[in-house]
Amino acid sequence: MTTEKKFIAVAGNMGAGKSTLVALLAKHYKWDAVLEAVDTSPDLTNPYLSDFFDDMPRWSFNLQVFFLTARFKQHRAIQAGTRSAIQDRTIYEDAEIFARNLYEMNLMSERDFNTYQLIYSEFVSFLTPPDLVVYLQASIPKLVSNIEERAREYESKIKLDYLKRLQAKYEAWYARYAHGKKILINVDNLDFVERPDDLNFIIERIERELFGLFA
Repeated sequence: MTTEKKFIAVAGNMGAGKSTLVALLAKHYKWDAVLEAVDTSPDLTNPYLSDFFDDMPRWSFNLQVFFLTARFKQHRAIQAGTRSAIQDRTIYEDAEIFARNLYEMNLMSERDFNTYQLIYSEFVSFLTPPDLVVYLQASIPKLVSNIEERAREYESKIKLDYLKRLQAKYEAWYARYAHGKKILINVDNLDFVERPDDLNFIIERIERELFGLFA
């Protein structure tokens, strides 16, 4: 396996298992794990998150700009650093799935969405895409089960229709993603925490794509 610096991003809907897989892959490869702001220290938690689920139209722009800026800073740090890294969710998902979904649901005004898109376009012009995007695909029942199991207070306010709309956007986004290499892994019947063979299956898929058949 090459020692060249690598940058992997794990994409997927809420409850797909991204953060858990990022941590396991980082441990396996001895690479840096770059988690979402909501999953790290309290100082980095999105301050609009709880308010957003109480009043989406009021806080959608604030929420998404915070996430976008945090993801941009993470991506730039990985890009400028010398160590290989695995990122939890990409900046592309922020704009093409979450912000767009809010706009299409009339939960973000056209004026705010256009401003958001200007910021996003400027940010992306400074970025080099990940070497590989790993999309964790999961059914709605699987996502709901995982969300309920981890019992985050703010996620208890998520409506099923919102989750379904995000899921449809994810499928369309993955199909058209063309910034670089990508793989889709359906996790409905995988348990990469409790079953080592399932984690090894994912690692083999990643290495085949990144390093070739005989990695």
